Amino acid sequence: MQATETIENVTLSLPNADLAMLRLLSKRMGWKMKARRKSGLEKALEDVAAGRTYEAKSFDDLIEQLEK
Repeated sequence: MQATETIENVTLSLPNADLAMLRLLSKRMGWKMKARRKSGLEKALEDVAAGRTYEAKSFDDLIEQLEK
């Protein structure tokens, strides 16, 4: 009888400073690690929720802000 290995998917929330240690640990243990990246839409929605938006008064004002 052959033993089968059960794979579990786990989600962690940790500080960016600890990510390097986790990557090293996963590499040494032979684990596969995938980091979920936020999409552009998710980032944009967070910006709107946090008030990090700008409303241009005119087309010239918009172009001026884009050139900064």
